[in-house]
Amino acid sequence: MFYFGPWIMASSNLICDTESWKELRAHVDDINNTHLRDLMNDTNRCQSMMAEFDGILLDYSRQRATLDTLNKLFNLAEAAHVKEKIIRMFNGEHINSTENRSVLHVALRAPRDAVMNSDGKNVVPEVWHVRDKIRNFSERVRSGTWVGATGKTLIDVVAIGIGGSFLGPLFVHTALQTEPEASECARGRQLRFLANVDPIDVARNITGLNPETTLVVVVSKTFTTAETMLNARTLREWISSALGPQAVAKHMVAVSTNLKLVEQFGIDPNNSFAFWDWVGGRYSVCSAVGVLPLSLQYGFPIVEKFLKGASSVDQHFFSAPFQKNIPVILGLLSVWNVSFLGYPARAILPYSQALEKLAPHIQQVSMESNGKGVSIDGVPLPYQTGEIDFGEPGTNGQHSFYQLIHQGRVIPCDFIGVVKSQQPIYLKDEVVSNHDELMSNFFAQPDALAYGKTPEQLQKENVPEHLVSHKTFSGNRPSLSILLPSLNSYNIGQLLAIYEHRVAVQGFVWCINSFDQWGVELGKSLATQVRKQFHASRKKGGFVEGFNFSTKTLITRYIESVMRPMPGWCAQVGIILSCWQYKWLRDMLPERTYLWPSPPPHPSLIFSRVYT
Repeated sequence: MFYFGPWIMASSNLICDTESWKELRAHVDDINNTHLRDLMNDTNRCQSMMAEFDGILLDYSRQRATLDTLNKLFNLAEAAHVKEKIIRMFNGEHINSTENRSVLHVALRAPRDAVMNSDGKNVVPEVWHVRDKIRNFSERVRSGTWVGATGKTLIDVVAIGIGGSFLGPLFVHTALQTEPEASECARGRQLRFLANVDPIDVARNITGLNPETTLVVVVSKTFTTAETMLNARTLREWISSALGPQAVAKHMVAVSTNLKLVEQFGIDPNNSFAFWDWVGGRYSVCSAVGVLPLSLQYGFPIVEKFLKGASSVDQHFFSAPFQKNIPVILGLLSVWNVSFLGYPARAILPYSQALEKLAPHIQQVSMESNGKGVSIDGVPLPYQTGEIDFGEPGTNGQHSFYQLIHQGRVIPCDFIGVVKSQQPIYLKDEVVSNHDELMSNFFAQPDALAYGKTPEQLQKENVPEHLVSHKTFSGNRPSLSILLPSLNSYNIGQLLAIYEHRVAVQGFVWCINSFDQWGVELGKSLATQVRKQFHASRKKGGFVEGFNFSTKTLITRYIESVMRPMPGWCAQVGIILSCWQYKWLRDMLPERTYLWPSPPPHPSLIFSRVYT
């Protein structure tokens, strides 16, 4: 259950060497002798395992923990100097030591008069300068003061970015789409996100869009991210082919700090919106990365409420005592489940379809932050860190993977409910409303996991003996419930910040750096070698060299297939385009470009270029 690796060490820098950690390890036996059926009968315990802040209610009474467990976890937080680490983060100290950077995403939503320093300089005025610039620009675009190259209003936005430049803004966008105030502000507008370098993603994002009414936001701090810049060049070609190269300056803007490359790309540097190296990608949704595209879609006032919600939790996280501090409690319980009870995964189960993109975003925030194998000092860890995060909105998940979490592996669950639906429906003569039906499941599922169902109960119900074992639920499966008062832009900001800080607390306890991501580098480096092989094979032909037998075989098969012209299409970039684009497409393509026969067999066509 516990991974100790090949290293045996004694280090005063590791939290596992403290008495607090050892006491929790010994305490596991006590917990293993209890069942949630019994723990839930203790009303005092249950009352003590609730925390509330600004209308948000956290109930963690269904965790496999006692009040003694909580006290020991708070002692562990003290031994790990969690409070001091939180203060250091808010003070702008370089807690991201491997990259020698501050970690100040909290400054992105700080009040205008706040003081938050990085390298001796208050960064809040710079943040508000960019926010004011976004407010001004988004209002000009939305009002029609800023128009496209042909004088048409820009009503469609495509945001190009990957990783944190995509998942966080997409989560917020999806959550706002059905919120009444936000949806009214977005009437007649579209926001799409282009992340994957797969040409299919390009196709899906431009299908049905008119270049004359489209604004593209390119998000890349260095303006060198391979996938993002290839997608940016593809949409630049799409715009310039339809409207001329001079149109790029009116139809493309940037979120970047590399003004030289922005200008070389064809974007006016004045239309570049800055963010800073003390903002990690997965924590950047409150920067121009998310605020710009979201403001273009919903208007800045909606996004400002989102930022205020996140800021409210920032202040709660910084100042509330740990016994009432929601992110701290959540982080400590995750440490308990992962490192002591041995549960490697966590299910994020929002009972709101508007939160369908929460789990994918938290996957990155959590797994990229805490998926580490060494301490912040570089010492290999003899204990597990990080969680495998996944999830799906209820009740969809109930008909997908709940079978496993009820009768298979034990997976701690986060149930997230909303008191007031964004889109309430009440049908005459129905027993309950649609939202009541949804929330009935939200309240029932945690109890089903906790209590289970015993063979004795089944026998009293006259269940056939041969089915008793199949219908038995062991119970004793931990979960927690977060109940939000509503799901407006303010609450969405709160929920985001709760999970961000929860992840930080876990990392602080585990003594790891939750703010770097060296694990993503090796694959990218190896992909560069493959990219060079593709280029050489297309230009010069010849054999695939420099790879192991397996990789060489796969690459050879791929190259042999895509280099061979095939009826109706050819390789590399394939873009599905609507029929109205067919004429300009044929005019722009060079010789030796293969198109589907005209008329195309479907209301779209696929094209790509042949490289010789």
